[in-house]
Amino acid sequence: QVKLVESGGGSVQTGGSLRLSCEVSGYTSSYFSIGWFRQLPGKEREGVATIDRVERDDSTTYADSVKGRFTISKDNANNTLYLQMNNLKPEDTAMYYCAAAQPYDCWLLVALRSPPDVNWGQGIQVTVAS
Repeated sequence: QVKLVESGGGSVQTGGSLRLSCEVSGYTSSYFSIGWFRQLPGKEREGVATIDRVERDDSTTYADSVKGRFTISKDNANNTLYLQMNNLKPEDTAMYYCAAAQPYDCWLLVALRSPPDVNWGQGIQVTVAS
């Protein structure tokens, strides 16, 4: 059974930094898509940063709103995905989720269509005070 567990959220001031972690277990193959998504209060879930192919280093995608501030990375040895968030803004306040599935192109968008094999973490809150 696939399981994703997020950690590292919390509250920071504007301009601060946080690093989220997503520990992944249960995949028997090293070929899958994974990424970070968030849901702001009263809004639909949106993509933040994704990796279409975890076995490759050239398949990352970022939402325009976080480019230059957030960095997605992975530690294959420890089956962990990270999201380094710098220069945080109040509009980054949201519940952040990790999601994974079999390899898809454009995982940033595909995940939001809820493909049948998608696995979501329980989410973790990030709050940025102004």
